[in-house]
Amino acid sequence: MPIHNSDIATTFEHLADLLEIKGDNPFRIRAYRNAARVVEDMPNALHDLVEREEDLTALDGIGKDLADKIKEMVTTGKVDALEKIKAELPPNITDLLTIQGLGPKRVRTLYKELQVDSLARLKAVAEAGTIKTLAGFGAKMETQILHALQEQADTPKRFLRGPLTSHVDAVVDHMKKLAGVRSVTVAGSYRRAMETIGDLDLLVIADDHTNVMSHFISFDETKDVLAQGETKSSVILRSGLQVDLRLVPAESAGAALHYFTGSKAHNIAMRKLAQQQGLKLNEYGLFDGDTSVAGATEKEIFQALSLAYIEPELRENRGEIEAARESRLPKLISAKDIKGNLHAHTDWSDGKNTLREMAEAARERGHVYLAITDHSKSLTVANGLNEDRVLEQIEQIDALNDETKGITILKGLEVDILEDGRLDLPDSVLSLLDVVAASVHSKFNLSMEQQTRRICRAMDNPLVTFIAHPTGRLLLTRKPYEVDVSALIEHAAKTGCYLEINANPQRLDLNDTYSQLAKEHGVMMTLNTDAHSVNGMDALDFGLGQARRAWLEARDVINTRSLPALKKLLRARR
Repeated sequence: MPIHNSDIATTFEHLADLLEIKGDNPFRIRAYRNAARVVEDMPNALHDLVEREEDLTALDGIGKDLADKIKEMVTTGKVDALEKIKAELPPNITDLLTIQGLGPKRVRTLYKELQVDSLARLKAVAEAGTIKTLAGFGAKMETQILHALQEQADTPKRFLRGPLTSHVDAVVDHMKKLAGVRSVTVAGSYRRAMETIGDLDLLVIADDHTNVMSHFISFDETKDVLAQGETKSSVILRSGLQVDLRLVPAESAGAALHYFTGSKAHNIAMRKLAQQQGLKLNEYGLFDGDTSVAGATEKEIFQALSLAYIEPELRENRGEIEAARESRLPKLISAKDIKGNLHAHTDWSDGKNTLREMAEAARERGHVYLAITDHSKSLTVANGLNEDRVLEQIEQIDALNDETKGITILKGLEVDILEDGRLDLPDSVLSLLDVVAASVHSKFNLSMEQQTRRICRAMDNPLVTFIAHPTGRLLLTRKPYEVDVSALIEHAAKTGCYLEINANPQRLDLNDTYSQLAKEHGVMMTLNTDAHSVNGMDALDFGLGQARRAWLEARDVINTRSLPALKKLLRARR
């Protein structure tokens, strides 16, 4: 059974969590967290490298200890160090980390002081009012825990899109290996580029149906078989993801793809439209009585209903059908439109690669500029830059630009917005930069009014190019801080400040609806990877999915501009 990079990264994160709950050496804990990020970002499948007996220590960020653990996991499916520490702690204690606000340190306190070792025990002590008596918790935290427990119980499990990609590619490749399979298409929320995925829908067209279902359930990542039929089967992968496979006839392939892509609201609206024209639309085709009008392709279905083709990312019943009827659909932004990246980190702060390596990686991806935006001094945990180090980095960037061809490195900084809205470095330093990304990394618990005022004040500074990851959320991990995003968008329109869509699959911040609202207010966006390594630049596709869901076109995003045009926009902001 192949071990994916995401499996190895999850193992290292799990190991770090357990070590922190146990109270182990913080440097050791940080090493595993860094390793998880390094592994997650790697473009090469580590199990392939292990099978070829390549030297893993030649990889950036992988020392002998990590290399040994990677080999151990690839060859045995587990890591002995993790199994040992799991034996020392209650089996369900890491479930507590799924509750927002509970990090490993708080979990350790709950375990030591109140013997909280499971979600059930956590709920019991919270309902008993015991948690608020602990130092560092309080009544507000206790209420938040109870709310989070209830919300978790009411919410079906979902998965981040990013870590799923290798699993999706693997099951698609598995199906394509079967003789007679003509096509394997991913549908559902994954095709619509949703931020998180509930399950995966696969549609298969095959000349010979005989072995399709048995081949499907034989996939080596299958953990449980939920159902196996002649035209549909469902399995649970070891990652926990449910995969549903359907065999569809070629003459219905377009109708099935449209139906299983969704969304439900879009499908209902499309069926109503068909009914208004005296037709019937379902997963088998578009029919006039018993006569098939269309069905082999999605495009012919839209055409038969007098609609322009609607891209999958827009199918949410948010006006796309009306726009298709009136030829008002946007020409959605695509990868070829992006000319550069305005948010990236190097080893000067918490990145993994040098200035030169990041620049070369950007050039290899076809970009003509890259803004280096290392963290500023307030973020000490990320080795943020003070005034002197900013000046030193500026000199190095100038020198590198003199000798580098095909890519221009823009001088930038991700500067912290302080509690009162001031920036943590003076204007005299920021004025020397091409790009200033302002962001919130602390004081997440301010009131909505305070947080909104804080960020708006930062936008008032004309040296701020854009607000990075404006709501601070981490998908499935941390909710946005309380902020009036509509007010931020209005203030951005007023001041000319740009807003970011952060392509990191854990962030995707702003979300699609707010990004669309920004477009409607005339606010231009910047679509950035927030890359902390050369491989982190590959996150661009996730941000593009978010931008497309927001109806954004190339003209709505500043880093689709040529370098001269971009510099003109940056000067205009100032």
